[in-house]
Amino acid sequence: MLHGYGTGHYNGLLWSHACRTGFSMLNRAVAGRRVNMDSLGLFVLLIPTFSHWTAASSADEISWSYSGIAGQSEWSEYFPDCGGSSQSPVDVITTQTKYDPSLVPVTPLGYSQHGNQPFSMHNNGHTVIVELPEWMGLGGLPWFFTAVQLHLHWGNGAPGRGGSEHTINGRSSDAELHVVHYNAELYPNMSAAMTQRDGLAVLGILIETGDETNPGFNNILNYMSRIRHADQRAFIPAFDVQSLLPKDLGCYYRYNGSLTTPPCYQSVIWTVFHERVQISKAQLLKMEMMLYSSKIQEADGMLLQDNFRITQPLNHRVIFASFSAESGRELSSGEVTAIVIGVMCGCVGVAVIIRFIVKTIRTKETEKSQEKKTDLALTITSKAERKEELSPSPQTEP
Repeated sequence: MLHGYGTGHYNGLLWSHACRTGFSMLNRAVAGRRVNMDSLGLFVLLIPTFSHWTAASSADEISWSYSGIAGQSEWSEYFPDCGGSSQSPVDVITTQTKYDPSLVPVTPLGYSQHGNQPFSMHNNGHTVIVELPEWMGLGGLPWFFTAVQLHLHWGNGAPGRGGSEHTINGRSSDAELHVVHYNAELYPNMSAAMTQRDGLAVLGILIETGDETNPGFNNILNYMSRIRHADQRAFIPAFDVQSLLPKDLGCYYRYNGSLTTPPCYQSVIWTVFHERVQISKAQLLKMEMMLYSSKIQEADGMLLQDNFRITQPLNHRVIFASFSAESGRELSSGEVTAIVIGVMCGCVGVAVIIRFIVKTIRTKETEKSQEKKTDLALTITSKAERKEELSPSPQTEP
């Protein structure tokens, strides 16, 4: 999600000078068969401090990636926080979420008031980033958060494989949008806030493909050709950022987590919306095939794809839901299948019952018709017999 900050080269020089001085002191003492315990003790005490500087220097200078050398399986070796117990993204198991009625709808502030100044957009080799003006913010949280930037995560277009970072019941979406904010009430800027547990708030918007083009996302996708290579930057027309969000801002999942890229600081209050937004397949293809993770001067161009981190263990964290399970629970594929089978069986059952009722009615109507015919025949016969009885019989002569 974000890159680390540090003093890099200066710390490396300090460490190098300290090492040479310390080891020189130690060598002189050993060579003279006399160890100056004060000097040696001071050197030993300084080792952890210089080691910390070295780690910071290495972390700043390492070029991480999502796979291969310094890939996400190795991030924790260079960035210790990436191995923490509150990492992101996570798989949201909806049956294990806890309903919290105190969670109110999040409120984007100034998202639609973009003004006349263009937005700055750049390719940092890991994603496309659009920097947001400081008057944009986020309400509905314990503190006011100021907007900093938004960026995207996506896959590689392979069938059946998504590109989102968060998953719902094990199901990945095609892509994911993150809108990053820092806690402006407690911290003066992004750099100070990003290392604090309550420092950042990030909106996670899951993206699915559909038949219709989403005009909001064209405000980004139509200009990505200007920043095809890493470190390229361009200005784009300002646009309504709220047009990228789902309509329902009241149904979401909330948990404490981390940045999803090194340095993986565990400082994020996550809000992952229940409702997904849709873009067209052509828009997703542009997202997946337009950018390069390599610089323009590099001979071997590498497409920027699969820029998502795999889900991380919850480690006893609780994911809260702003809505009850009955009002918006995500159904698993097994539950959907069971419902479909149940509906089909119900339809077959109803059809059988209707057929039985129709057949019974027809049988009864046939029986009634037959009874009427029999009654009519008996009536006619009875009348004929009475007529014969009433007619005078011929008299015979003596």
